[in-house]
Amino acid sequence: MENKVLAVVNGREVTERDLQEMIVKIPKERQSYVKTEEGRRQLLEEMICFELIYNHAKDNKIEEEKDFIDQLEIIKKDLLTQYTIGKLLSEVTISEKEIEEYYNNNKEKFKTEESIVAKHILVATLEEAKKALEEIEKGMSFEEAAEKFSTCPSKSSGGNLGTFGRGRMVPEFEKAAFELEIGVVSEPVKTQFGYHIIKVEHKNQPFIIPFNKMKDSIEFDLKQEAQRNKYFEITNKLKRTYKVEIK
Repeated sequence: MENKVLAVVNGREVTERDLQEMIVKIPKERQSYVKTEEGRRQLLEEMICFELIYNHAKDNKIEEEKDFIDQLEIIKKDLLTQYTIGKLLSEVTISEKEIEEYYNNNKEKFKTEESIVAKHILVATLEEAKKALEEIEKGMSFEEAAEKFSTCPSKSSGGNLGTFGRGRMVPEFEKAAFELEIGVVSEPVKTQFGYHIIKVEHKNQPFIIPFNKMKDSIEFDLKQEAQRNKYFEITNKLKRTYKVEIK
């Protein structure tokens, strides 16, 4: 990208690179606007105004005022502290061996849950449930029966409840659904919501997520923990170096 000079303020060039660096600092929700012609124009004008105020401050020796010096020291202290923390914690690394050992020793953590894909028809009474079952036995599809009889909002999608694991449904429904064979239409199942007719479309057996899928996540977590430990180790050591009084 050509670093085109966009403006010159008191001898100092404001370039295309300066403008792009300013755009990056702007909140993402505003970036699409400042990338437009009008947005770029307004941002450049703002940068020019900042440069003018900076020149005014320098010429009037505002940087020598006590209030400015005090604020500068506060900013300097915060910046130096954060920089040093970052520098010290950047020394923390996690080896491939540590990641593999953690994965192998904690495989249960990376095990997916058992889940099923199911549809249901919900009605208020046993008689209505039996009527829906009769229609299905006569040849009506489960989806058509759901649309005709069910009082659940899922009726609009053929009674589809999507994928769910254990602990997501009321106990009576869960027990019946997980025990049901794929493609089999259940007998009416009573719950606090009424009577359900259930059909399981698919069963997902639990499995261990492969190492290569979890490696980055494990490394991130281990590094976070190691950095926390490093931080406490450093600060505890510094407490013995410098006097601390809590009053």
